Amino acid sequence: MTEPTTGPTSRSPLRILVIGGGIGGLCLAQGLRQAGVAVTVYERDASAEGRRQGYRLRISPEGEAGLRACLPQPLQELLAATSNVRDDAGLLAYDENLVEQWAPRFEDPRADREDKIDAVDRVTLRRILLAGLEDVVVFGKNFERLERTERGTVVAHFEDGSSAEGDLLIAADGTNSKVREQLRPTDQPTDLGIRTIFSRIPRDAAVAAGLPEALHDRFSYVIGSDGHHLGLMPMTFRTRPSEAAARWWPGANLVDSDDYYMSVFNVHLADLGLDDAAFFALSGEELCRLVVDRTAAWHPDLRGIFTHALPETTFAVALRATQPVEAWEAGPVVPLGDAVHSMPPSGGVGANTAVRDAEALTRLLTAVVRGELELAEALAEYQKAMVEYATEGVEMSLKIAQWSIKKVATS
Repeated sequence: MTEPTTGPTSRSPLRILVIGGGIGGLCLAQGLRQAGVAVTVYERDASAEGRRQGYRLRISPEGEAGLRACLPQPLQELLAATSNVRDDAGLLAYDENLVEQWAPRFEDPRADREDKIDAVDRVTLRRILLAGLEDVVVFGKNFERLERTERGTVVAHFEDGSSAEGDLLIAADGTNSKVREQLRPTDQPTDLGIRTIFSRIPRDAAVAAGLPEALHDRFSYVIGSDGHHLGLMPMTFRTRPSEAAARWWPGANLVDSDDYYMSVFNVHLADLGLDDAAFFALSGEELCRLVVDRTAAWHPDLRGIFTHALPETTFAVALRATQPVEAWEAGPVVPLGDAVHSMPPSGGVGANTAVRDAEALTRLLTAVVRGELELAEALAEYQKAMVEYATEGVEMSLKIAQWSIKKVATS
């Protein structure tokens, strides 16, 4: 059967299929929905709760601008109300003995804005991006393959035997993109040789365990001389999500969470002492124990907090980066986000770059609907700009990764 691809607000015959309901794909759907462009998102997860990709996201000035451009005003207010409260002084870095080190500085023109959105809880963000898209997002759709028709359209086929036809397919299906695998099988992100353990540490427990006051409300790095590296990122909600949702969008189904630190523990394969088969087989409890063991010689005020990491929220990933970022061939398939520009989380710009993609595509496809641009012209303009700013994002992320972990592999 063929899934419907039109929405009730559509005023254009242009039909957009989005493969992947992550941050970039959902942001695009919000923007297109507001512009009256027919869009359907096909997500492989069975529901909104089906993925683990970390917990806290830094939102750059460009990312905030993109989110505000794509979201209706009530969701903008909801996102601002549930964003992080933090010190504006920027990044801090220490060695394992809590001796302060040099760290990169980030200029942020939003420093004095009370409504700035400079960090968010990922789960809260995804639920906000899903708000109002109940008839746009189809869960449980695992993309299998695509085909191009003689009419110039594109058909997406899914593992359950269904299909959907549209004028344009957006590949927003992440670093392991199946769309890219079909169209560009040799185009694979580079393995950086870094293995990362993401976890979540309750703020109250970390503070009670002796976390130094200087680290309470700051994005902090600990760079060990033993080759191990830890990032601690605070998530302190401005307003409890359920309270904010009751005011701005009661149907957003936001779930309350206590304040926390996202913990990102990095180690190069050369220092890990485990092959990938053994490492990725570790349970959450075993991953937490590995971090505790590897930091046993660190400053006591750092060691104490790691025992409070939540095993059920702990998982491991391999870091990769796209080098170089390249435009895809002209046609009815266009990439967005990690499918075309994977990058390590060190720069905090991966999700922001996907949001920039969504904002740019929304603006250009809206111009197509209005008759101001031809579709091919709009897509070429998007890909040209995307390659430029995404390349900058990848390069910046790699520089920060190389600063903190000297053995980062690049092409």
